[in-house]
Amino acid sequence: MTTLFTGAPDVQARGTTPSDADGEVTFTAGLTVHCGDTLTTHTRLTHDLHCPSSAPFALQLDGDGIVLDLGGYTIRRTGPENKNSQGIVIARGWMVRNGTVKGFGRAVMIPPGSGTLNVRLHKLALLDNTSAVYNYATTNFLITECRVSGNGVGLNRELDAGFGGFDVRSSVFTHNELAMLGDFHSIDVLDSTFTSNGRVFLCWESNIRIRSSTIAWNDAVGNIPNDPGFRLCRQIRFENTLIANNAAFAPATDPVWNPLNLSMLDTLVVRNGTGLEAAAGMVYIDGNTFYDNASGLTLSDRAGFPYTSLTGIVRGNQFLANDGDGLRVQPPSTPTVLNNLALGNAGFGIYAPTASDGGGNVARGNTAGDCVGIVCAMY
Repeated sequence: MTTLFTGAPDVQARGTTPSDADGEVTFTAGLTVHCGDTLTTHTRLTHDLHCPSSAPFALQLDGDGIVLDLGGYTIRRTGPENKNSQGIVIARGWMVRNGTVKGFGRAVMIPPGSGTLNVRLHKLALLDNTSAVYNYATTNFLITECRVSGNGVGLNRELDAGFGGFDVRSSVFTHNELAMLGDFHSIDVLDSTFTSNGRVFLCWESNIRIRSSTIAWNDAVGNIPNDPGFRLCRQIRFENTLIANNAAFAPATDPVWNPLNLSMLDTLVVRNGTGLEAAAGMVYIDGNTFYDNASGLTLSDRAGFPYTSLTGIVRGNQFLANDGDGLRVQPPSTPTVLNNLALGNAGFGIYAPTASDGGGNVARGNTAGDCVGIVCAMY
């Protein structure tokens, strides 16, 4: 837990094992809790709350280190939809757990002026809100065993006013328009599932790391814009993850990922409706399988701010039976390509006229040709 909340900017430095969230604390009985209350001690609900959308908030936490246990109950918005309505506001506090927050503009919100907070959300169902989690301060979130479904945005922030990090563990995101927004927030995901979302992520100004997770049946995996201003997706990194049956890697309006650094390790990319196109500065693509996608992997230089010519390593990958090229490296990019296997692709197996040939590449049975720019063996 210590490493999770040090504020370290590099998501790869974060820990991977959250502590037990069900520790015993002494709770105030929830019988007297009503909509609009501010809680200053540990509290466990004993009944559902139906709170009007016109109220400032359903409940507010304002006590150092306090826990709100929903007790399996639901806090639900009543009245007309209101995108500014607030469910649980955490001005000060440590954890919200064990229940449902449904139908608010902002289901769980950190308000402005809260200082720097470390907040745990555990075993929550955040359903049908405009934003499931909304940060308006500097907050490090640890989100464990939660279900985030039917929201406009799952993890969100106030523009140019919210900072911190989202550490997501063993959670499920489904049917959200956008599951996670990375904008002055690092995102570190472990053992989680993303299905049937519009987009899984938007990496705008962020480091995003996704490990041992499933990304399947989404409209798009995500988008990484080439911002004309100062915002940069500094790194997108996948490790041991399944990316399958998504309609596209990126929206048609923004089809190329533009991270400064792209890493993909030991990941299975299968039956997606487009290939992965990335214009990056540095790549590390190692031990992945691209199978039966509309196309495989296309790499090119990153234009705009800052311009960088793509370098890095593409090693030990398999490009199998894709409907376009297996691997395409657009000139003048110069990654080192070595020990890859390209079989049965409808385009070229490996097209890399300006790449550095690291040797050990194998290609056969590719319709347009096996290899361009490097030497491939048949076996």
